[in-house]
Amino acid sequence: MAPTAPIEGTGTTRQTAGYDPLTMETPKLTIRKRKSLSDQLYGQILEQIVSGALQQGEKLPSENQICSAFGVSRPVVRDALRKLQEDGLVEARRGVGSFVLKRPPQGLIDYASAGSVSGLMRTIEARTVLEKATARLAALRAGPRDLARIEATLEALEAAMRARAPARDADFEFHLAVAVASGNEVFVTMLTAIRETMEQTIQVAQDITRSGSQSRADQVAREHRQIYEAILARDPDAAELTMGYHLLQVRQRVTDNARDM
Repeated sequence: MAPTAPIEGTGTTRQTAGYDPLTMETPKLTIRKRKSLSDQLYGQILEQIVSGALQQGEKLPSENQICSAFGVSRPVVRDALRKLQEDGLVEARRGVGSFVLKRPPQGLIDYASAGSVSGLMRTIEARTVLEKATARLAALRAGPRDLARIEATLEALEAAMRARAPARDADFEFHLAVAVASGNEVFVTMLTAIRETMEQTIQVAQDITRSGSQSRADQVAREHRQIYEAILARDPDAAELTMGYHLLQVRQRVTDNARDM
């Protein structure tokens, strides 16, 4: 074991250069308090999975080993592992331990800092709950002006996707237009309040999509059009379903390296 040194900002210890507490190899970690410790730990484990240092199917060190290696408490470790499990990256086997379930694309940490990924994934989770409701209500309440606005933002998004150009603004404006069409200004306020974090998640997803195949970009555009068509058809069930499906696909596209669509 290598000698230990204080973790910056915690007053506890971490392993110094020459030892990786997750893989027992080269270290690349520093735990700081600028983000929650569990999100930082999530990011450190995520980096090991993306890099291949922790392979799919490989067992993670025990909670005690992670606590000791990173100088964090058991609740911090459990919270980080819970989030990794919820994001489909790690699975817990009762009485055995936690194992790597799948490897995310390299772009997930190329386009976002590893420590921020957990927060971005929580944003997608919250958006799913919120935007399924906005889509349902939009199908029931949207007027001609609302439908025209959704269609205009959709066409801007589709044009950007065809050109493989940045489409973050068009993507956000589409979802905002659906919220406006819900007729509930509180939804608009809520979506606007998380705009910065929401645009970060959109940006990461869009960057990963543009680095993939054209069929992948076409699928993203198609998901948005399906939402619009369900709203246009005044079908609240279909609108809710297509919005939920789209955000599920967003989550899967940014967490599964093997997924092309």
